[in-house]
Parts: sequence; C-alpha cells; structure tokens
Amino acid sequence: MPALTAPLKAELETAARKLRRLVVQSLAKAASGHPGGSLGMADVFAALFFGGFVRHDPGNPQWAQRDRVVLSNGHICPILYATLAARGYFPEAWLDSLRQVDSHLQGHPALNKTPGVEMSTGSLGHGIATAVGMALALRLDRSDSRVYALMGDGELQEGLCWEAFMAAAHYRLDNLVVIIDRNDAQIDGKTTEIMNIDPLDQKLASFGFQVTTVDGHSFESLFGALHSAQSARGRPVALIANTIMGKGVSFMEKEGHKWHGKAPSAEQAALALKEIGA
Repeated sequence: MPALTAPLKAELETAARKLRRLVVQSLAKAASGHPGGSLGMADVFAALFFGGFVRHDPGNPQWAQRDRVVLSNGHICPILYATLAARGYFPEAWLDSLRQVDSHLQGHPALNKTPGVEMSTGSLGHGIATAVGMALALRLDRSDSRVYALMGDGELQEGLCWEAFMAAAHYRLDNLVVIIDRNDAQIDGKTTEIMNIDPLDQKLASFGFQVTTVDGHSFESLFGALHSAQSARGRPVALIANTIMGKGVSFMEKEGHKWHGKAPSAEQAALALKEIGA
C-alpha cells in the first residue's frame, strides 16, 4: 500500500493543480459543462490515480487485472477526463474537444468513445448499480481487483442508489469502495434544504457499510481512509468525502451550487487559472 511521504504529497498537490487547470481550460473552451463538482473532486482523483491506489494500465485500458473506477455522477466527467489524459490514456489535446459533436469526450462519460471510461453514466443511480454488479462479477471470477464508485450527494436522493447499497451489503462486497462527494450542493441549492439525506453516515452504516468520513481536500485524510478501505473484510466501504464545490477558485467556492453546471467565461477562466497557480 502507498505511504504518504513528503515527496509524494508534493507530487499529489502538483497533480491536483494540473487537474484543476485542465478542467477549467476544457470547460472554458467548451463554454458548457460542470465545473463545481469537477474542481471539488480533484484531490480525490489525484489520490486515487496519482497516489497508487487504483491499479491500472493506460497502455491497456481493458487489462483484466485493473481496478474499475465508475463515475456515477457522470456530469462531473471533466475531472475524469482530465485525470485520464494526465495519466496517458489519450492526448491532453482531446480535452479541447469536450462536448463537441462526434468528440471522444461527451458531456457525460461514454463507454465506447473514451479510453479508460468503465461505464456510460449520467442518469443518476445507474453508475452505482452497475458498480455493484461489477464488484460481484469480479468476486465470482476470484479476482482481487476493486471497484471504486464515485457519487454525488444529491444523487443519493435517488432510490436506486439505496437499492444498490442494499445489494452490496447483502453480497458482502468488500471489493467495493463507494466515495461520496459530500459538498451539500446540487443544481437547485443545498441538499440539506432540498431533500436532506442526513444522517448519511448512520444510514450507510445501517445498510451494512464500513463508513468513514474524510476531508476530501486533505491527502492525509484520504490516504488513511483509502488504506482502511483496502483492508476491509466482509462488507463494502463508503467514504464520505467532505468537499467544497469549485475548490481552488474563490468566486466558485463562494457561490457554491451556482457553479454546478455553468462554464466560466474566458475572463473568469483567466482569474481561475491564476488562483489555481497554473
């Protein structure tokens, strides 16, 4: 298991800044998309793909022994695309084609268009349901691969998610790690005001999950929780990652849900890139 040394932490911070830069640039170019959640999850993606937790091979995206990463809240695909490009699954130049007709990079992940994408997602709840099926299939194959399912907290207002959680616990899928982006924001406002899902940790625990709440912007917190997840036995794992929508860009952080699905203008992108340190 990877240890968070000082040099590795510095590398992760650099990687997260790069991911945020790529997200802002691609969304400004497209003039469409979802920056808030994408920027908020940059540190989580950096920990997974640059911290050594996800077993993968950019040169062979269909490698049988790979871990599967399913982005259930598919609208934040700009951070997935930025990560895959930075890890070498496809040229970074592809990011300039985000959301264009016939592009490899559609507005939601498309399995048959983008190397490294494990599941076409967008209809909320479908990704986690598929991830549960993947985890069960891997266990039946006696594979030691894991499935990491990333979700939004607003997504948990969908009943399908809880049916999937129930199945994951029933089949004791300890090769499944669910990471929930807990930014308390969705397109219409705060999740706590629109349809409160709290107490989320207690609900997940009652469904049979090993639950840990983490600071989604602290590599120390993320590494500790991911190490614990890899040691889980007999039950699935849920990590509730407390994040800030638009993290790294002050005017997006301040306005929260207003940046759920609004791309920055050229001027806003320039300001954002300056703050990110790009």
